[in-house]
Amino acid sequence: MKYRAFILLAALSSSMLLLSQCSTKPTVDLQVNDAEKKVDVMVDGKLFTSYIYPDNVKKPVLWPVMSPAGNMLTRSFPMINKEGDRTDHPHHVGVWLNYGDVNGLDFWNNSEAISPERRDGFGTIYHRSIDEVKSGKGSALLATSAVWKSPDQTEMLEELTSFEFMAMEGFRIIDRTTTLTAVIDEVNFTDNKEGMFAIRVAREMELPSEKPTNLMDSHGVVTRVEKMDNTFVKGDYRSAEGVEGKEVWGTRCRWMKLESEIKGEPVALVIIDHPSNVGYPTYWHARDYGLFAANTLGQKVFSEGKNELNFSLKKGETVTFKYRLVVAAENLTDTQINQLADEYAKK
Repeated sequence: MKYRAFILLAALSSSMLLLSQCSTKPTVDLQVNDAEKKVDVMVDGKLFTSYIYPDNVKKPVLWPVMSPAGNMLTRSFPMINKEGDRTDHPHHVGVWLNYGDVNGLDFWNNSEAISPERRDGFGTIYHRSIDEVKSGKGSALLATSAVWKSPDQTEMLEELTSFEFMAMEGFRIIDRTTTLTAVIDEVNFTDNKEGMFAIRVAREMELPSEKPTNLMDSHGVVTRVEKMDNTFVKGDYRSAEGVEGKEVWGTRCRWMKLESEIKGEPVALVIIDHPSNVGYPTYWHARDYGLFAANTLGQKVFSEGKNELNFSLKKGETVTFKYRLVVAAENLTDTQINQLADEYAKK
């Protein structure tokens, strides 16, 4: 608990420099709802995001994520039915952290859609407890515990995660710090494409595409659509190295931006990697259809076999991963993002 308290204090101190530059500091209020298995993150009384851990999702996630103007930035499916949503990859829910090969088990692709005869190949992350809740002006802190288990309920990894939620006018930041501790003799993170810190975005945040796909209709029925309507689909990626569009997939750099417009509001999502992470700078598993992920542990596929990282922990050993998600009501410039990345690197 002393270690956890130190992390929370350090996170709070780091945010003060950024927040001190803003004259307006909204109230960030964390509202715990044990009955509904969630913690709502409210900014001046309006929902920003929720930490949720329902039984039908195979890991704790942040869902939904709302823009400063109140537009949903995360895909609604499979949590609720929304007309126009893609219905692929039901394991893509909100914002999450997990991995595709942990001792041969797939934590990434697990969902209720997995058939019973295949479930012995998938791992599940179970929420364990809410350990600390601290609301405040400009920022709030949430500390949680979870456990990574195999299908036979063997505990493999203990997880301690702290979320720092920061809010300024037209601007939101989520800093996630996750420490994993091996509780079995050895835990192997075998190099895998599916990982690690990710968000699945709303249709409006996707890149325009002509490929046919399955979409939700107004009655909640999945319908095959041969010609996509891209009228409100305006997303585009830009990397720290200046790569744009769908070409960012498999590139490697310290940050990535996905910008678009929803109902007249310019919006930008930025994921920033932390230099202390294993495998830094991250490879980007960023797809045009709305999966936006930083994979610091998977390297072989992205580098076409030039690099490979097989990370492991012995019993009692720990590893910490840190990621920053920026939500802005503007198309942030490279200079602005680099400033945020530089500040985060000192944290």
